[in-house]
Amino acid sequence: MDVNILNASDLFDKQILYVIPEFQRRYVWCEDEQWEPFWDDVRSTAERYADKLTTLGDERGAHSQTKPHFLGAIIIQQQFTPSGEPERRIVIDGQQRLTTLQLFLDAIQWVCEKDKRPGFESHAETLADFVTNRKNRYKDEHVFKLWPSKFDQDEFRHVMDNELEAGDKRGRIAQAHEFFQKRVSEWLGCAPEAQLVSKIDALVETATKKIRMAVIDLDEQVDPYVIFETLNARGTPLAQFELVKNFVMSKAQEHADDVWGDLDDEWWAEEVSQGRLYRPRLDVIFNYWLEAQSASEVRPENVFKAFREYADGRDITQMMSRVRSDFAKYRRYEESGGRNPAEKSFCYHMGVMKTNVFTPVLLLLLANDNQDTNERAFGALESFLIRRMICRHTARGYSTLVIGLVKLLQGDDRLDDADATIAKYLKEGDARATKWPSDKDVREELVEAPLYDLVSQGRLRLVLEGVEEQLRSSGKTDDRELPERLTIEHIMPVWWNEDSWPLPEGVSEEERYMLVNTIGNLTLVTQPLNSSMSNSGWETKRKALREYSLLMLNKRLSEQASWSEEDIKNRSLQMAGIIAKRWPGPDSQEWNG
Repeated sequence: MDVNILNASDLFDKQILYVIPEFQRRYVWCEDEQWEPFWDDVRSTAERYADKLTTLGDERGAHSQTKPHFLGAIIIQQQFTPSGEPERRIVIDGQQRLTTLQLFLDAIQWVCEKDKRPGFESHAETLADFVTNRKNRYKDEHVFKLWPSKFDQDEFRHVMDNELEAGDKRGRIAQAHEFFQKRVSEWLGCAPEAQLVSKIDALVETATKKIRMAVIDLDEQVDPYVIFETLNARGTPLAQFELVKNFVMSKAQEHADDVWGDLDDEWWAEEVSQGRLYRPRLDVIFNYWLEAQSASEVRPENVFKAFREYADGRDITQMMSRVRSDFAKYRRYEESGGRNPAEKSFCYHMGVMKTNVFTPVLLLLLANDNQDTNERAFGALESFLIRRMICRHTARGYSTLVIGLVKLLQGDDRLDDADATIAKYLKEGDARATKWPSDKDVREELVEAPLYDLVSQGRLRLVLEGVEEQLRSSGKTDDRELPERLTIEHIMPVWWNEDSWPLPEGVSEEERYMLVNTIGNLTLVTQPLNSSMSNSGWETKRKALREYSLLMLNKRLSEQASWSEEDIKNRSLQMAGIIAKRWPGPDSQEWNG
């Protein structure tokens, strides 16, 4: 058995085939949980490498001074390789990582191949050798460096051979490939022409040399299941909250039976996500609570250590009384999805955007009895997060921002004006990592960016629901509650045809494609109505919206006599204005009072 830290060049720059055995599950990684964080890490590494290269002017020095990105561990096992086939390994563990890396490398290769400019072509040729074996020598699955389990084989082959046509059924394999294509193209597109070659150089260097994995390579005699069981032992180590409980019980002594309260309830033991990890809910909430109390970041593996340090010198009975009170309020908030309209809105939007990093601030606000102040405080936070999501600003600086907010809010007396404190603090952020986007920022993004391609459908649906809620806020409508399970519909179809949607003179297909994915061309409908309208022409869609939809969004749409590129642009501007009212920004009088 060999254990080595290897990069993509070590793994793939040879004639080899990594086989995912049939008992493995299909590819399940997704955008929010894995692809986006992976891309953020790789992009940051590439940018650091490019900066070092510019500063030092030396590739070896830049390489040695750029910290690599560690992707995780994989377990592979050597297999007998028949004559005429590439070297063969079975992937015992880590197939999601290995598949993602192959899709990422092929996506960069695809971008380089399509670009065709000098400097890109050589990278396309190099990367082709990282995803395929010699096509003139090997056939069928042996052409590829990796061959997935049977669930994903057809889609993987089509994606890696660039055979998947628009409109084909797309699973996670194709979605991942398309995601990385778009992120790479978008990142390169932000660079001046003179810097394009250096950017792609840095990205390829990072993808092939700076992504590292711990690779356990078993020989044929080792039973892989024994190794697998050893690494995934059934004897589960103590969770952080169990260490905390033991500590609390030892300190409480005669009050031990009461001090822990209902924290042994099964609800607290349920596994929930925290970033990329799943941990017991009680571990997670202790983590956030300690950050709220200490105004400092607490790493998940250090929760017990941080709790013990915080408890030092404090009466454990009084401290746990505060813990139980704060946790009880949090539980009521979670189980009810918010205890009042402001909390319900914030709870829903936090869940969709996966911004649980703001939970320390939430815990402080839940302890505040001034509901008017809280309503405005939640509104400011919600506006900040949604506007940044619309503008596709990074969430990487949120941990630091949250700690800064906590420092300002600590102490019951400071919660009396929590709304003004939060709004002022958020308005002061001027860097891209902390900026609260203005109406102008939001308007430009909504009018120009094809958000349907750039933002997950759950988050985009959230924005469209907000527009509908704002339209209903006049109080003149019968019902302000939105139906559940609404789907996003393109008014002018993505797959339009000349008969129903003739292309006007002076409008290119590329321009139309960009416009149909902007917010001005999107609405919400039920799934049956979505399916019935499909790619129909405007008159058919207009009639269906008028007859079957009760949304204000669609009532306004159905009043349109025609639907053109100019109508899309105008509606995007209108939507931007409505969104600015629904989520007032830093330039609003809402936060100047």
